[in-house]
Amino acid sequence: MPVTLGVPESVAGVPLARRLAWAVALRVVLLVVALGVVAIVNFRRGFDVGSETIQYAIATMAGAFALAAAYAAVLRAGRWLEWLVFAQVVLDQAAFTVLVYLTGGASSGATSFYGLTCLLGAFLIGLRGAAVAAVAGISFYGVLVWALQTGQILPPADQPRTAYLVTSEELTAHVVLNVLVIVVVTLLAGYLAERLASAGGRIVEAEARAETAERLAELGRLATGLAHEIRNPLGSIAGSIQLLRTSRGLSEEDRKLCEIIQREASRLNDLVSDMMDVARPKRPEFAVVDAASTAREVVALAGKSGRGVSDVDIAFSGADAVYVRADPSQLRQLVWNLVRNAVQASSAGGKVSVGVEDVAGTVVLTVADRGVGIDAEARSHLFDAFFTTRSHGTGIGLAVVKRIADEHGFAIDVESESGQGATFRVRMGPRAFLPEGAAPAEAPKSSVPPPP
Repeated sequence: MPVTLGVPESVAGVPLARRLAWAVALRVVLLVVALGVVAIVNFRRGFDVGSETIQYAIATMAGAFALAAAYAAVLRAGRWLEWLVFAQVVLDQAAFTVLVYLTGGASSGATSFYGLTCLLGAFLIGLRGAAVAAVAGISFYGVLVWALQTGQILPPADQPRTAYLVTSEELTAHVVLNVLVIVVVTLLAGYLAERLASAGGRIVEAEARAETAERLAELGRLATGLAHEIRNPLGSIAGSIQLLRTSRGLSEEDRKLCEIIQREASRLNDLVSDMMDVARPKRPEFAVVDAASTAREVVALAGKSGRGVSDVDIAFSGADAVYVRADPSQLRQLVWNLVRNAVQASSAGGKVSVGVEDVAGTVVLTVADRGVGIDAEARSHLFDAFFTTRSHGTGIGLAVVKRIADEHGFAIDVESESGQGATFRVRMGPRAFLPEGAAPAEAPKSSVPPPP
Protein backbone atom coordinates (compact mmCIF):
# COMPACT_ATOMS: atom_id res chain seq x y z
CA MET A 1 0.00 0.00 0.00
CA PRO A 2 1.25 3.55 -0.67
CA VAL A 3 2.74 5.32 2.32
CA THR A 4 0.80 8.45 3.30
CA LEU A 5 2.51 11.23 5.23
CA GLY A 6 -0.51 13.42 5.79
CA VAL A 7 0.12 15.35 2.58
CA PRO A 8 -2.97 17.02 1.07
CA GLU A 9 -4.13 15.00 -1.93
CA SER A 10 -5.63 18.07 -3.57
CA VAL A 11 -4.72 21.74 -3.64
CA ALA A 12 -7.28 24.09 -5.21
CA GLY A 13 -8.89 21.04 -6.78
CA VAL A 14 -5.66 19.80 -8.44
CA PRO A 15 -4.70 16.25 -7.32
CA LEU A 16 -1.15 15.54 -6.18
CA ALA A 17 -0.47 13.18 -9.10
CA ARG A 18 -1.33 15.90 -11.62
CA ARG A 19 0.82 18.45 -9.81
CA LEU A 20 3.71 16.00 -9.89
CA ALA A 21 3.26 15.48 -13.63
CA TRP A 22 3.41 19.24 -14.17
CA ALA A 23 6.52 19.43 -11.97
CA VAL A 24 8.33 16.72 -13.96
CA ALA A 25 7.67 18.54 -17.23
CA LEU A 26 8.63 21.92 -15.80
CA ARG A 27 11.79 20.49 -14.28
CA VAL A 28 13.03 19.14 -17.60
CA VAL A 29 12.32 22.44 -19.36
CA LEU A 30 13.98 24.47 -16.62
CA LEU A 31 17.12 22.34 -16.47
CA VAL A 32 17.46 22.32 -20.24
CA VAL A 33 17.14 26.12 -20.33
CA ALA A 34 19.50 26.67 -17.39
CA LEU A 35 22.21 24.34 -18.56
CA GLY A 36 21.71 25.51 -22.14
CA VAL A 37 22.47 29.05 -21.00
CA VAL A 38 25.65 27.76 -19.35
CA ALA A 39 26.65 26.04 -22.58
CA ILE A 40 25.94 29.13 -24.75
CA VAL A 41 27.88 31.43 -22.45
CA ASN A 42 30.87 29.11 -22.42
CA PHE A 43 30.80 28.55 -26.20
CA ARG A 44 30.95 32.31 -26.64
CA ARG A 45 34.03 32.29 -24.47
CA GLY A 46 35.64 29.91 -26.90
CA PHE A 47 35.16 26.65 -25.00
CA ASP A 48 34.66 23.52 -27.06
CA VAL A 49 32.45 20.52 -26.40
CA GLY A 50 35.31 18.77 -24.63
CA SER A 51 35.76 21.49 -22.02
CA GLU A 52 35.23 20.60 -18.39
CA THR A 53 32.30 22.96 -17.90
CA ILE A 54 30.48 21.68 -20.99
CA GLN A 55 31.09 18.09 -19.92
CA TYR A 56 29.63 18.79 -16.47
CA ALA A 57 26.65 20.49 -18.09
CA ILE A 58 26.00 17.59 -20.44
CA ALA A 59 26.35 15.05 -17.62
CA THR A 60 23.97 16.98 -15.41
CA MET A 61 21.44 17.33 -18.21
CA ALA A 62 21.66 13.59 -18.95
CA GLY A 63 21.14 12.85 -15.27
CA ALA A 64 18.13 15.17 -15.20
CA PHE A 65 16.52 13.36 -18.12
CA ALA A 66 17.21 9.97 -16.51
CA LEU A 67 15.65 11.12 -13.24
CA ALA A 68 12.65 12.54 -15.10
CA ALA A 69 12.10 9.13 -16.68
CA ALA A 70 12.34 7.51 -13.24
CA TYR A 71 9.90 10.05 -11.80
CA ALA A 72 7.47 9.37 -14.62
CA ALA A 73 7.64 5.62 -13.98
CA VAL A 74 6.92 6.04 -10.26
CA LEU A 75 4.17 8.51 -11.05
CA ARG A 76 2.58 6.10 -13.50
CA ALA A 77 2.57 3.39 -10.82
CA GLY A 78 0.71 5.77 -8.52
CA ARG A 79 2.67 4.71 -5.42
CA TRP A 80 4.97 6.49 -2.99
CA LEU A 81 3.98 9.88 -4.40
CA GLU A 82 4.79 11.81 -1.22
CA TRP A 83 8.27 10.30 -1.02
CA LEU A 84 8.69 11.09 -4.71
CA VAL A 85 8.13 14.76 -3.93
CA PHE A 86 10.90 14.78 -1.34
CA ALA A 87 13.27 12.95 -3.68
CA GLN A 88 12.57 15.42 -6.48
CA VAL A 89 13.21 18.61 -4.50
CA VAL A 90 16.40 17.22 -2.92
CA LEU A 91 17.81 16.03 -6.26
CA ASP A 92 16.78 19.33 -7.88
CA GLN A 93 18.83 21.21 -5.31
CA ALA A 94 21.74 18.91 -6.03
CA ALA A 95 21.47 19.64 -9.77
CA PHE A 96 21.31 23.38 -9.14
CA THR A 97 24.37 23.08 -6.92
CA VAL A 98 26.25 21.75 -9.94
CA LEU A 99 25.03 24.80 -11.85
CA VAL A 100 26.23 27.08 -9.04
CA TYR A 101 29.61 25.34 -9.11
CA LEU A 102 29.93 25.91 -12.86
CA THR A 103 29.02 29.60 -12.68
CA GLY A 104 31.13 31.11 -9.91
CA GLY A 105 30.52 29.19 -6.69
CA ALA A 106 29.57 31.37 -3.71
CA SER A 107 29.06 34.46 -5.88
CA SER A 108 27.05 32.70 -8.59
CA GLY A 109 23.70 34.19 -9.57
CA ALA A 110 22.41 30.66 -10.13
CA THR A 111 21.72 30.40 -6.37
CA SER A 112 18.32 31.92 -7.16
CA PHE A 113 17.30 28.50 -8.48
CA TYR A 114 17.33 27.22 -4.88
CA GLY A 115 14.39 29.49 -4.14
CA LEU A 116 12.61 28.24 -7.25
CA THR A 117 12.79 24.68 -5.91
CA CYS A 118 11.34 25.88 -2.61
CA LEU A 119 8.41 27.30 -4.56
CA LEU A 120 7.99 23.98 -6.34
CA GLY A 121 8.03 22.06 -3.04
CA ALA A 122 5.38 24.38 -1.63
CA PHE A 123 3.22 23.93 -4.73
CA LEU A 124 3.44 20.16 -4.42
CA ILE A 125 2.91 19.53 -0.70
CA GLY A 126 2.81 22.83 1.10
CA LEU A 127 5.14 24.17 3.77
CA ARG A 128 6.83 20.82 4.44
CA GLY A 129 7.88 20.49 0.82
CA ALA A 130 9.28 24.03 0.81
CA ALA A 131 11.12 23.36 4.09
CA VAL A 132 12.74 20.17 2.78
CA ALA A 133 13.85 22.02 -0.37
CA ALA A 134 15.25 24.88 1.74
CA VAL A 135 17.22 22.58 4.04
CA ALA A 136 18.60 20.66 1.05
CA GLY A 137 19.52 23.86 -0.84
CA ILE A 138 21.23 25.50 2.13
CA SER A 139 23.09 22.28 2.94
CA PHE A 140 24.35 21.72 -0.61
CA TYR A 141 25.31 25.38 -1.00
CA GLY A 142 27.12 25.37 2.32
CA VAL A 143 29.08 22.23 1.51
CA LEU A 144 30.02 23.61 -1.92
CA VAL A 145 31.25 26.92 -0.50
CA TRP A 146 33.22 25.16 2.25
CA ALA A 147 34.79 22.72 -0.24
CA LEU A 148 35.84 25.53 -2.60
CA GLN A 149 37.25 27.70 0.16
CA THR A 150 39.24 24.87 1.76
CA GLY A 151 40.49 23.47 -1.52
CA GLN A 152 38.63 20.19 -1.16
CA ILE A 153 37.41 20.74 -4.70
CA LEU A 154 38.84 23.06 -7.36
CA PRO A 155 36.94 25.33 -9.76
CA PRO A 156 36.49 23.99 -13.30
CA ALA A 157 39.81 24.25 -15.10
CA ASP A 158 38.29 26.21 -17.98
CA GLN A 159 36.63 28.83 -15.76
CA PRO A 160 38.39 32.09 -14.74
CA ARG A 161 39.76 31.71 -11.21
CA THR A 162 38.89 35.30 -10.41
CA ALA A 163 35.19 34.42 -10.41
CA TYR A 164 35.81 32.02 -7.51
CA LEU A 165 38.13 34.23 -5.47
CA VAL A 166 36.22 36.17 -2.84
CA THR A 167 37.30 37.81 0.38
CA SER A 168 36.00 36.61 3.73
CA GLU A 169 33.70 39.64 3.96
CA GLU A 170 32.32 39.00 0.48
CA LEU A 171 31.91 35.32 1.25
CA THR A 172 29.98 36.11 4.43
CA ALA A 173 27.76 38.55 2.57
CA HIS A 174 27.01 36.06 -0.21
CA VAL A 175 26.23 33.22 2.21
CA VAL A 176 24.05 35.32 4.54
CA LEU A 177 22.14 36.89 1.64
CA ASN A 178 21.50 33.58 -0.15
CA VAL A 179 20.43 31.78 3.02
CA LEU A 180 18.14 34.68 3.94
CA VAL A 181 16.55 34.68 0.49
CA ILE A 182 15.95 30.93 0.65
CA VAL A 183 14.37 31.18 4.11
CA VAL A 184 12.12 34.10 3.13
CA VAL A 185 11.01 32.40 -0.09
CA THR A 186 10.30 29.20 1.85
CA LEU A 187 8.15 30.93 4.45
CA LEU A 188 6.21 32.97 1.90
CA ALA A 189 5.73 30.02 -0.45
CA GLY A 190 4.67 27.74 2.39
CA TYR A 191 2.20 30.31 3.70
CA LEU A 192 0.68 30.91 0.28
CA ALA A 193 0.49 27.16 -0.41
CA GLU A 194 -1.33 26.54 2.86
CA ARG A 195 -3.75 29.37 2.11
CA LEU A 196 -4.32 27.93 -1.36
CA ALA A 197 -4.96 24.48 0.07
CA SER A 198 -7.40 25.97 2.57
CA ALA A 199 -9.17 27.92 -0.17
CA GLY A 200 -9.34 24.78 -2.30
CA GLY A 201 -10.91 22.91 0.61
CA ARG A 202 -13.52 25.62 1.01
CA ILE A 203 -14.27 25.47 -2.71
CA VAL A 204 -14.82 21.71 -2.46
CA GLU A 205 -17.07 22.22 0.57
CA ALA A 206 -19.01 24.93 -1.27
CA GLU A 207 -19.50 22.63 -4.24
CA ALA A 208 -20.69 19.87 -1.91
CA ARG A 209 -23.13 22.26 -0.23
CA ALA A 210 -24.39 23.41 -3.62
CA GLU A 211 -24.93 19.80 -4.69
CA THR A 212 -26.74 19.07 -1.43
CA ALA A 213 -28.89 22.17 -1.87
CA GLU A 214 -29.82 21.07 -5.36
CA ARG A 215 -30.80 17.63 -4.10
CA LEU A 216 -32.84 19.17 -1.30
CA ALA A 217 -34.57 21.47 -3.76
CA GLU A 218 -35.59 18.46 -5.82
CA LEU A 219 -36.73 16.74 -2.64
CA GLY A 220 -38.70 19.85 -1.71
CA ARG A 221 -40.60 19.85 -4.97
CA LEU A 222 -41.35 16.15 -4.58
CA ALA A 223 -42.28 16.43 -0.91
CA THR A 224 -44.59 19.37 -1.47
CA GLY A 225 -46.52 17.45 -4.08
CA LEU A 226 -46.74 14.24 -2.08
CA ALA A 227 -47.28 15.61 1.43
CA HIS A 228 -51.01 16.24 1.15
CA GLU A 229 -51.58 13.16 -0.99
CA ILE A 230 -49.92 10.97 1.65
CA ARG A 231 -51.06 12.66 4.85
CA ASN A 232 -54.76 12.69 4.02
CA PRO A 233 -55.09 8.91 3.63
CA LEU A 234 -52.69 8.44 6.55
CA GLY A 235 -55.01 10.44 8.78
CA SER A 236 -57.93 8.33 7.66
CA ILE A 237 -56.01 5.11 8.26
CA ALA A 238 -54.86 6.21 11.72
CA GLY A 239 -58.34 7.31 12.74
CA SER A 240 -59.98 4.15 11.42
CA ILE A 241 -57.47 1.90 13.18
CA GLN A 242 -57.96 3.80 16.44
CA LEU A 243 -61.70 3.22 16.22
CA LEU A 244 -61.21 -0.40 15.22
CA ARG A 245 -59.01 -1.07 18.26
CA THR A 246 -61.88 -0.04 20.55
CA SER A 247 -64.19 -2.69 19.08
CA ARG A 248 -65.10 -5.38 21.59
CA GLY A 249 -65.14 -8.20 19.10
CA LEU A 250 -61.42 -8.07 18.25
CA SER A 251 -59.17 -10.91 19.28
CA GLU A 252 -55.77 -10.31 20.87
CA GLU A 253 -54.06 -11.12 17.57
CA ASP A 254 -56.27 -8.59 15.76
CA ARG A 255 -55.33 -5.90 18.29
CA LYS A 256 -51.65 -6.60 17.71
CA LEU A 257 -52.16 -6.25 13.98
CA CYS A 258 -53.91 -2.91 14.57
CA GLU A 259 -50.98 -1.75 16.66
CA ILE A 260 -48.57 -2.66 13.85
CA ILE A 261 -50.64 -0.73 11.32
CA GLN A 262 -50.86 2.29 13.61
CA ARG A 263 -47.13 2.23 14.34
CA GLU A 264 -46.17 1.95 10.68
CA ALA A 265 -48.61 4.72 9.72
CA SER A 266 -47.00 6.89 12.38
CA ARG A 267 -43.54 6.08 11.03
CA LEU A 268 -44.63 7.01 7.51
CA ASN A 269 -46.05 10.29 8.77
CA ASP A 270 -42.76 10.86 10.58
CA LEU A 271 -40.86 10.37 7.32
CA VAL A 272 -43.06 12.88 5.50
CA SER A 273 -42.51 15.41 8.30
CA ASP A 274 -38.74 14.98 8.11
CA MET A 275 -38.73 15.43 4.35
CA MET A 276 -40.75 18.61 4.67
CA ASP A 277 -38.45 19.95 7.40
CA VAL A 278 -35.36 19.46 5.23
CA ALA A 279 -36.90 20.54 1.96
CA ARG A 280 -38.72 23.66 3.19
CA PRO A 281 -36.68 25.15 6.03
CA LYS A 282 -38.08 28.18 7.83
CA ARG A 283 -36.03 31.05 9.13
CA PRO A 284 -35.91 30.99 12.92
CA GLU A 285 -37.95 33.57 14.84
CA PHE A 286 -35.88 34.15 17.94
CA ALA A 287 -37.40 34.55 21.37
CA VAL A 288 -36.47 33.68 24.95
CA VAL A 289 -37.33 29.99 25.42
CA ASP A 290 -37.09 27.72 28.45
CA ALA A 291 -34.83 25.00 27.02
CA ALA A 292 -35.21 22.80 30.12
CA SER A 293 -39.01 22.93 29.96
CA THR A 294 -38.93 22.15 26.22
CA ALA A 295 -36.71 19.12 26.80
CA ARG A 296 -38.94 17.86 29.65
CA GLU A 297 -42.04 18.12 27.45
CA VAL A 298 -40.36 16.18 24.64
CA VAL A 299 -39.20 13.49 27.10
CA ALA A 300 -42.70 13.22 28.56
CA LEU A 301 -44.23 12.84 25.11
CA ALA A 302 -41.62 10.31 23.97
CA GLY A 303 -42.10 8.31 27.17
CA LYS A 304 -45.82 7.89 26.49
CA SER A 305 -45.56 6.71 22.90
CA GLY A 306 -43.74 4.25 20.68
CA ARG A 307 -40.78 2.44 22.22
CA GLY A 308 -40.84 4.82 25.16
CA VAL A 309 -43.81 2.82 26.43
CA SER A 310 -42.55 -0.64 25.57
CA ASP A 311 -38.78 -1.19 25.86
CA VAL A 312 -36.76 2.06 26.15
CA ASP A 313 -36.53 4.18 29.31
CA ILE A 314 -36.36 7.93 28.54
CA ALA A 315 -35.41 10.18 31.46
CA PHE A 316 -34.74 13.88 31.94
CA SER A 317 -32.31 15.40 34.42
CA GLY A 318 -31.01 18.92 34.85
CA ALA A 319 -32.09 22.40 35.81
CA ASP A 320 -35.71 23.36 36.37
CA ALA A 321 -35.52 26.36 34.07
CA VAL A 322 -32.74 27.47 31.71
CA TYR A 323 -33.52 30.18 29.18
CA VAL A 324 -31.94 30.60 25.76
CA ARG A 325 -32.66 32.65 22.64
CA ALA A 326 -34.10 30.35 19.97
CA ASP A 327 -37.10 29.67 17.78
CA PRO A 328 -39.50 27.72 20.09
CA SER A 329 -40.80 25.36 17.39
CA GLN A 330 -37.39 24.66 15.89
CA LEU A 331 -35.81 24.11 19.31
CA ARG A 332 -38.49 21.54 20.10
CA GLN A 333 -37.89 19.90 16.71
CA LEU A 334 -34.15 19.72 17.41
CA VAL A 335 -34.66 18.10 20.82
CA TRP A 336 -37.28 15.73 19.45
CA ASN A 337 -35.10 14.55 16.57
CA LEU A 338 -32.16 13.89 18.90
CA VAL A 339 -34.35 11.96 21.35
CA ARG A 340 -35.94 10.01 18.52
CA ASN A 341 -32.50 9.18 17.10
CA ALA A 342 -31.34 7.98 20.53
CA VAL A 343 -34.46 5.81 20.96
CA GLN A 344 -33.99 4.26 17.53
CA ALA A 345 -30.33 3.52 18.30
CA SER A 346 -31.19 1.84 21.62
CA SER A 347 -31.64 -1.87 22.13
CA ALA A 348 -34.53 -3.35 24.08
CA GLY A 349 -34.16 -2.44 27.74
CA GLY A 350 -31.93 0.52 26.91
CA LYS A 351 -32.00 3.96 28.46
CA VAL A 352 -31.94 7.43 26.92
CA SER A 353 -30.79 10.29 29.14
CA VAL A 354 -31.70 13.89 28.34
CA GLY A 355 -30.37 16.89 30.23
CA VAL A 356 -30.17 20.68 30.02
CA GLU A 357 -27.61 22.54 32.10
CA ASP A 358 -25.94 25.91 32.44
CA VAL A 359 -22.21 25.20 32.02
CA ALA A 360 -20.18 28.33 32.80
CA GLY A 361 -22.86 30.56 31.33
CA THR A 362 -23.46 28.36 28.25
CA VAL A 363 -26.69 26.38 27.87
CA VAL A 364 -25.87 22.77 27.00
CA LEU A 365 -28.36 20.11 25.87
CA THR A 366 -27.19 16.50 26.28
CA VAL A 367 -28.86 13.43 24.76
CA ALA A 368 -27.16 10.10 25.47
CA ASP A 369 -28.04 6.52 24.62
CA ARG A 370 -26.52 3.12 25.35
CA GLY A 371 -26.91 1.69 21.89
CA VAL A 372 -24.41 0.21 19.47
CA GLY A 373 -22.44 3.44 19.11
CA ILE A 374 -21.07 5.16 16.02
CA ASP A 375 -17.74 4.35 14.41
CA ALA A 376 -15.29 7.06 13.34
CA GLU A 377 -16.12 6.80 9.64
CA ALA A 378 -19.86 7.15 10.24
CA ARG A 379 -19.34 10.16 12.55
CA SER A 380 -17.82 12.15 9.70
CA HIS A 381 -21.07 11.78 7.69
CA LEU A 382 -23.51 11.71 10.60
CA PHE A 383 -25.29 14.97 9.73
CA ASP A 384 -25.31 14.46 5.96
CA ALA A 385 -28.76 14.29 4.44
CA PHE A 386 -29.79 10.74 3.48
CA PHE A 387 -26.87 9.14 5.36
CA THR A 388 -27.92 6.49 7.87
CA THR A 389 -26.40 3.46 9.59
CA ARG A 390 -29.77 1.82 10.21
CA SER A 391 -31.64 -0.40 7.79
CA HIS A 392 -34.93 1.45 8.43
CA GLY A 393 -33.48 4.96 8.73
CA THR A 394 -33.77 7.77 6.20
CA GLY A 395 -30.80 9.89 7.25
CA ILE A 396 -32.96 13.02 7.43
CA GLY A 397 -33.59 13.55 11.15
CA LEU A 398 -30.02 14.47 12.09
CA ALA A 399 -29.68 16.58 8.94
CA VAL A 400 -32.60 18.65 10.27
CA VAL A 401 -30.83 18.90 13.63
CA LYS A 402 -27.68 20.22 11.92
CA ARG A 403 -29.62 22.75 9.87
CA ILE A 404 -31.44 24.10 12.91
CA ALA A 405 -28.20 24.23 14.90
CA ASP A 406 -26.38 26.09 12.12
CA GLU A 407 -29.17 28.63 11.73
CA HIS A 408 -29.17 29.26 15.49
CA GLY A 409 -25.40 29.34 15.86
CA PHE A 410 -25.42 26.22 18.05
CA ALA A 411 -22.41 23.88 18.17
CA ILE A 412 -22.86 20.09 18.20
CA ASP A 413 -20.34 17.62 19.67
CA VAL A 414 -20.69 13.86 19.30
CA GLU A 415 -18.90 11.39 21.55
CA SER A 416 -19.20 7.71 20.78
CA GLU A 417 -17.37 4.42 20.74
CA SER A 418 -18.50 1.29 18.96
CA GLY A 419 -20.69 -0.71 21.34
CA GLN A 420 -20.66 2.05 24.00
CA GLY A 421 -23.56 4.22 22.90
CA ALA A 422 -23.44 7.85 21.79
CA THR A 423 -23.70 11.25 23.47
CA PHE A 424 -24.84 14.36 21.57
CA ARG A 425 -24.08 17.72 23.16
CA VAL A 426 -25.60 20.89 21.74
CA ARG A 427 -24.01 24.11 23.02
CA MET A 428 -26.82 26.61 22.59
CA GLY A 429 -24.93 29.76 23.40
CA PRO A 430 -25.12 32.07 26.41
CA ARG A 431 -27.90 31.80 28.93
CA ALA A 432 -30.70 34.30 28.37
CA PHE A 433 -32.71 36.09 31.04
CA LEU A 434 -36.39 36.99 31.02
CA PRO A 435 -37.48 40.54 31.72
CA GLU A 436 -39.28 40.83 35.03
CA GLY A 437 -42.86 39.68 34.71
CA ALA A 438 -42.43 38.27 31.19
CA ALA A 439 -43.22 34.68 30.20
CA PRO A 440 -40.98 32.49 28.00
CA ALA A 441 -42.08 31.81 24.45
CA GLU A 442 -43.61 28.40 23.74
CA ALA A 443 -43.99 26.35 20.59
CA PRO A 444 -47.53 25.79 19.33
CA LYS A 445 -48.90 22.46 20.49
CA SER A 446 -49.47 21.53 16.85
CA SER A 447 -45.68 21.58 16.38
CA VAL A 448 -45.25 18.51 18.58
CA PRO A 449 -43.85 15.82 16.30
CA PRO A 450 -45.38 12.36 15.95
CA PRO A 451 -44.19 9.50 18.20
CA PRO A 452 -40.89 7.76 17.40
